[in-house]
Amino acid sequence: MSMPDHPRVIIIGAGFAGLWAARRLAHTQLDVLVLDRNNYHTFFPLLYQVAAAEIEPEDIVYPVRSILRRHKNIRFLMNEVTGIDLAAKQVKTTDAVFPYDFLVLAIGSNSHFFGVKGAAEHAFPLKTLGQAIALRNQILLRFERALYVSDPVRRKQMLTFAIVGGGPTGVEFSGALSELIRGPLAKDYPALDPAEMQVTLFEAADRLLAAFPESLGRYAFKRLQKMGVEIRLRAQVSQVTPESVQFSDGTSLALETVIWTAGVQGRPVNAELPVLRNGQVKVLPTLQSPDHPEVYITGDLAYLEEAGFPEPMLGPVATQQGDSAARNILRQANGQAPRPFHYHNNGTMATIGRNAAIAHIWGHAFTGFPAWILWLGIHLYGLIGFRNRLLVLIDWAWDYLFYERAVRLIVSSPDSRTKESIS
Repeated sequence: MSMPDHPRVIIIGAGFAGLWAARRLAHTQLDVLVLDRNNYHTFFPLLYQVAAAEIEPEDIVYPVRSILRRHKNIRFLMNEVTGIDLAAKQVKTTDAVFPYDFLVLAIGSNSHFFGVKGAAEHAFPLKTLGQAIALRNQILLRFERALYVSDPVRRKQMLTFAIVGGGPTGVEFSGALSELIRGPLAKDYPALDPAEMQVTLFEAADRLLAAFPESLGRYAFKRLQKMGVEIRLRAQVSQVTPESVQFSDGTSLALETVIWTAGVQGRPVNAELPVLRNGQVKVLPTLQSPDHPEVYITGDLAYLEEAGFPEPMLGPVATQQGDSAARNILRQANGQAPRPFHYHNNGTMATIGRNAAIAHIWGHAFTGFPAWILWLGIHLYGLIGFRNRLLVLIDWAWDYLFYERAVRLIVSSPDSRTKESIS
């Protein structure tokens, strides 16, 4: 390819993949533009803690401009991408059209509802900061409204919370929500009977945490049960309504809050790219589009198989793919061939409440307090900015020492899914 003196690179998305791609391209001879609908980067592994009132929303976000402002060859613009003209090599936004020589798609994923009737309309997903705040509002509002209800059956319906999906997010949020309800909220609402408060975790498979070794799934199952979480395996949801969740075997559960953590799918991209059923785009081993070698697809949007299995839709995969795509762009700009991407799996982990976690690292399984300390350290290190690390550490310490959640606030949310409006 014949490149201009300063090839133009556009990165769409300032998540893990997009940000790591931009960092790799810093201080190079490339003109880099990062586009995102938000002006902040979100640390998604701790998003569930915002919904569970453990930490403040601003503790897990960091301004993109602050991250990139030291890099003179990188610009950031907050804008909504409306389309991509692959033939003309242009990105269209609500305010302008930007030409590119290389394009990195790092737009992330949305919740996958698997065609379940009513799930998209009535279940609470947990993929954005706004959704986490809306879910926190919903949980706290159920307790506020329950104080005015005299019928115990109706109160139990209001104070029952269902989590659909027994993967890492579902397991982590189940534990965090159970601790919130049976700890701070039980003390905040002494007029309510704790026996009427219930957290139930539903999983369609025959065990939790299918991506982990079976022994770790069993540990998580027993630990959550000990925390008061009811777990139903082989429970396939067929419909979600405003007042219930229904299952394929004909049973149902009356409740007002269904949290959906069952799966993710690639976020729709307005470009002429072949999209698979799960919303992902199949890419070459180099992360390039098969028909457009100047286009790189990374993170949750990219479908790539390695050793016969698709790469998992995880943050570490996204960061490594963003870095790899940037390296390949530099190679192309220098007239070299791109190299295939290989994911270096350093392990996976999940926390299950106070003093308990699971970790599968370098082929070894860890449980309990050692895994919990490891989880705390890795996630604290992963946050961007000393301020964010300090604030999260303070919130964690306050919760651990005093069994309190300092962020039990009902505030305005950009997500309208909350049952009542906040005035």
